[in-house]
Amino acid sequence: MVRAAVLAGILLLITSVWHWFALPGWIWPVYAAGAVCYCLAMPAIRYRVHRWEMTPGAVYTQTGWLTRERRVAPLSRVQTVDLTQGPISRVLGLATVRVTTASAQGPLHIVGLARQTAADVVAEVTRRTADEPGDAT
Repeated sequence: MVRAAVLAGILLLITSVWHWFALPGWIWPVYAAGAVCYCLAMPAIRYRVHRWEMTPGAVYTQTGWLTRERRVAPLSRVQTVDLTQGPISRVLGLATVRVTTASAQGPLHIVGLARQTAADVVAEVTRRTADEPGDAT
């Protein structure tokens, strides 16, 4: 919600400046109402559609609002597991886990985990990957 509010605030500021010079007077309140609706609805929608799961053999993720993307990273293909925190995430005690494989689609991202949960996921994926036969290629 904080990320949505920051984004909406920046866009609202840009729209306000633009409004001052070029936009009709009715557009600013419409945009402001849309920004408030976005900030209230986005967390609930994100919670309903973004999923992740770790099984003994793979890490699964699901993302997307309009189009869903489901990805699987077999543990035998995992090359790196990273924990990252941006400034807002750090303040809120959240983190992102990034599981990198040799896939052309890029790494899997598990966003918005509690910091300790993310650290536990990184440790567990690392442990399971070390136990998995294969050379991660």
